[in-house]
Amino acid sequence: MINPPFKNLIRLQIEWGDCDPAGIVFYPNYFRMFNAATDALFAAAGFEPATAFTRFGIIGYPMIDTSAAFSSPNRFGDSITILSFIARWGRSSFDVRHQLSNAAGESVQSSEKRVWATVDEAGRLQALPVPDEVRAAFGADHLNT
Repeated sequence: MINPPFKNLIRLQIEWGDCDPAGIVFYPNYFRMFNAATDALFAAAGFEPATAFTRFGIIGYPMIDTSAAFSSPNRFGDSITILSFIARWGRSSFDVRHQLSNAAGESVQSSEKRVWATVDEAGRLQALPVPDEVRAAFGADHLNT
């Protein structure tokens, strides 16, 4: 397992609106939670998305690939934590890992590939190099590039 120098942990409560009629989290809602965890990770590193996007001239860091492995359900009322970190840096992309746990232990693992992106004059998504300043805040010198 990768042991990155910079991690972030968020705590959430599973709400009724997160769940299906059986009272367990409806799987697409995990991806909404993981997106929020990625934003929280960047904010904790000093790059609040609302200001960082403008500062770096990007539209964001959209997901271009994602997956999740579910080992146990999360239910209405559960308190959960999501531990997030950058597992790999590329030139303009990066891989985020999320480990979601409830009182019984780890219940979901997720990975995302995201790209540092802008939109060109024709309206097409275009990848930009991730700034060195951003990489440094995450301790990227120890990760594959």
